[in-house]
Amino acid sequence: MRKTLLLLVPVLLSACTYGITLDDAAKNVRTAWGGDVSGCRDMGKVTVSVQDHIGPVDRNNITVRDELEVLARNQAAELHADTIKPLADPTDGSQPWGAYQCGSRPINPQARPPAAPNNGASPPGNAQTFPVHGG
Repeated sequence: MRKTLLLLVPVLLSACTYGITLDDAAKNVRTAWGGDVSGCRDMGKVTVSVQDHIGPVDRNNITVRDELEVLARNQAAELHADTIKPLADPTDGSQPWGAYQCGSRPINPQARPPAAPNNGASPPGNAQTFPVHGG
């Protein structure tokens, strides 16, 4: 029984979302994964963070990336942006995003890039969320 419980702990921890939800205003913010935002108005930059591991256990990489996107969309809505684009890959549970006002202009969206493998390179500790406004 003890081995079964120990095997389930990482699975349960990797599925946690920590109550991160998309705000109503952010539902209209779209993500330009590889799209051209050169014709859009730059509204600033947001940097969001989530916990990417709990103690020695790394959280699911896809879950972490999804949470970062939700937080970035929430922050972009506060800047009155309607589009976000990742400026870099996540590092230690933190990721910078550009926030843009594109209106109804098509952004030539591309498929979402595949999640990078979680190689366990993150140092132990707890990540905190600190939104950064401006740009």
